[in-house]
Amino acid sequence: MLEAESGAHLWADRFEGSLEDVFDLQDRIAFGVAGVIEPTLRHAEIERARRKRPDNLEAYDLYLRALPFAFIGMPETAQKALDLLDKAVAIEPEYGAAHGFIAFCHENRYLRGGLATEERLAALSHARIALATGGDDATALALAAFIVGIFEHDYETALNAFDKAFSLNPSSALAFGLSSIIRAWNGDSATAIEHAELALRLSPFDPMSFNAYNGLAYAQFFAGRCDEAASAASMATQANPRFSIPWILRAAALAQAGRIADAKASAQRVLDLQPSFTVSSFLAGNFTSEERLAMLGDGLRQAGLPE
Repeated sequence: MLEAESGAHLWADRFEGSLEDVFDLQDRIAFGVAGVIEPTLRHAEIERARRKRPDNLEAYDLYLRALPFAFIGMPETAQKALDLLDKAVAIEPEYGAAHGFIAFCHENRYLRGGLATEERLAALSHARIALATGGDDATALALAAFIVGIFEHDYETALNAFDKAFSLNPSSALAFGLSSIIRAWNGDSATAIEHAELALRLSPFDPMSFNAYNGLAYAQFFAGRCDEAASAASMATQANPRFSIPWILRAAALAQAGRIADAKASAQRVLDLQPSFTVSSFLAGNFTSEERLAMLGDGLRQAGLPE
């Protein structure tokens, strides 16, 4: 696939199969192509938007310029994304996907920026707007579902919104990746693993693939498979080295697996990225059962992270 304007090479792949399986092969091609092309085109659009003067951008260009900052998932970069996204919704107040990413950024600032109540309320406010205005947008619905699941613990609404996102875009790696986290927290490790693996098959190089790896790590950890959880968390750190959550999950999983020295090394990386980290604040932001919270807390304390 080539970009018509510049001639840049965007995507190519090879599919193999026998004539006897031609209809199955056809379905796999359609499914795989849609999942890979979407993030590739989005990246090309981000680069195109970057080449334009910021003061000439409309809502869509502001949104695209914000995405690389939003993708990182840490408070400092989340604020850079918010500066752009707030301008986007000022121009287009019913821009569901922009509201969804605003909610996502406020969630980052809340959970990794001190648990400030106003950040949580802002995340929920924009998530509700995304649900109300983004009913035909899988991205808006997936981001809103994630926030509602985290902050309101309303798993029924969250899972319904995810299901609608899947019906709108069965190839949305973002939706499947975020769904895997919520389903893991809700105790459905089997579906969480299925959704995480599907997200990674659909779009292995997506800039938000770390969410799928995180969902996989949570699900494997809660299922008692700590080595598998540590492996998934390691993949998440490679996908997004500046995001603290994978290092947290890796530290807990390695500690529970008895690999204390490796766990302590990951714990130090957590503190490098998030100096204010405490076990109690992290557990306060993970809305799952007391049993699963106890597993996480025990691993993090064994890894040497401060209470």
